Amino acid sequence: VEDDVNLNRQLADTLKEAGYVVDQAFDVEQGHFLGDTEPYDAIILDIGLPELDGVTVLEKCRGAGRGVPVLILTARDRWSDKVVGTGIDAGD
Repeated sequence: VEDDVNLNRQLADTLKEAGYVVDQAFDVEQGHFLGDTEPYDAIILDIGLPELDGVTVLEKCRGAGRGVPVLILTARDRWSDKVVGTGIDAGD
């Protein structure tokens, strides 16, 4: 789930070239729908989504009992922002 169209495309293209099957979501609504309807092996999640913070999305995912591995993308500089999204706080 990445709202930046260019970054989303680059990530998807790179993963596809490596042999992975990729679904793309550009906003929280698409991400929630796909997450609720598809059994993913892993999710790449932008922490800075405009509609809803990526950490909140991850907390909801975990609260629903989904233990799929999540790789968080962030352009944030603060160490505390990065720690919040790890398994230390939101992911586990």
